[in-house]
Amino acid sequence: MAKGALDPDPASPGLSHGLAVQLYLARKFDRAIEQAHDTLEMDTNFAISYAVLGEVYLSKGMHLKDAREFTRRAIDNGQRAGEKDAPAALYFGTSALREAWFCNTDEARRRASSALKLSSSRDLLYLVALAFAYAKEDARAKALADDLAKSFPEDTIVQFNYLPSVRGKLALNKGDASAAIEILGPAAPYELGATRATDMDWTAMFPVFVRGEAYLALRQGSKAAAEFQKILDHRGLVLNQPIGALAHLGLGRAYVLQGDIPKAKPAYQDFLTLWKDADLDIPVLQQTKADYAKLQ
Repeated sequence: MAKGALDPDPASPGLSHGLAVQLYLARKFDRAIEQAHDTLEMDTNFAISYAVLGEVYLSKGMHLKDAREFTRRAIDNGQRAGEKDAPAALYFGTSALREAWFCNTDEARRRASSALKLSSSRDLLYLVALAFAYAKEDARAKALADDLAKSFPEDTIVQFNYLPSVRGKLALNKGDASAAIEILGPAAPYELGATRATDMDWTAMFPVFVRGEAYLALRQGSKAAAEFQKILDHRGLVLNQPIGALAHLGLGRAYVLQGDIPKAKPAYQDFLTLWKDADLDIPVLQQTKADYAKLQ
């Protein structure tokens, strides 16, 4: 088994899984992979470990094909075990949103639709709604957002974090960036909050990311840069989320709007460095390389 300061020599799959997650969050990716495999040696049906492996491989080098495969295994094992609303289902929701952010819209729609068959939990509905919004499935995103609003009228994270993010993105899709900024306003005091439904702390700072996109749409480069920089300044919250890397790209685009090419180039370079081992067919990577080439 993996050894080191974080290793209590776990004797159960649950403890071993917890250690794998802590290693992942500490960006000790190789050890996290080893520990997750140790967990699966104890219990080959411990579905959530497959999901963790997917997240680790993605964070390690944007190996999207590996992440997809391990997420699939997590869901398959969870279903065989008869799990309902299992934690692994949330990872299918996060994978749908990830695909949407990476501009794989067809895959995002497919995963989002499949995720809804696995769970109807609060956080899953949010992740799927936001994935649909980014995949331009506005009607489905709006319907899920309305369901969340009705089902959780007094839930702070729903009302002041989740719903502004989804509805702000939907306003952007309609070309109304000013409305998106207004919708996102109430989220400001709560935008650092995150769900504890997954070990990976997804959902932190999503409203900030959408707001940054809105300012880009408004061509307000300095305000957009401030939002994306806010994400980069809170790495302890964002951890290994995709928006941590995508914030570098947003920052580069914000500097371009300001005409500050000397600052834009390093921001683009930071993104491309993080993604240097990524699968080459990811659309957002291809577009970024093309945009960066124009700055030379």
